[in-house]
Amino acid sequence: MERGSSKHGARVDDRMADEVRGEVRGNPGGRAEEWRTAEPSGEDQPVTTEALDVAESERFSRFGRYVGLSALPGDRDALRRSAEDLQAPDDILADLDRLPEGSTFQNLAEVWRALGRRTE
Repeated sequence: MERGSSKHGARVDDRMADEVRGEVRGNPGGRAEEWRTAEPSGEDQPVTTEALDVAESERFSRFGRYVGLSALPGDRDALRRSAEDLQAPDDILADLDRLPEGSTFQNLAEVWRALGRRTE
């Protein structure tokens, strides 16, 4: 029994096989096709060379677990209620209490920065 494609001719099958050959065989050290290389950041994009250290990243992740995304955008009270609903520990609740009153936060990174912590 032949295992070819019944939808295309042999020439089209060969061309399609050539398109994915690098992915299928995994040629280490081979040249990447130009259209697959990542584009550099634009002038209006944030610099991504500086990353959080592991400990800070874990603290940010832990903090995010106790602030429900449904509370965002929201103010200090909405974030506090969400954290209480998610049974946040006392240190997370204390951090939320330190947020400025009357400010609305669009995302978790804004909350983290308002607490004086790094997000990059």
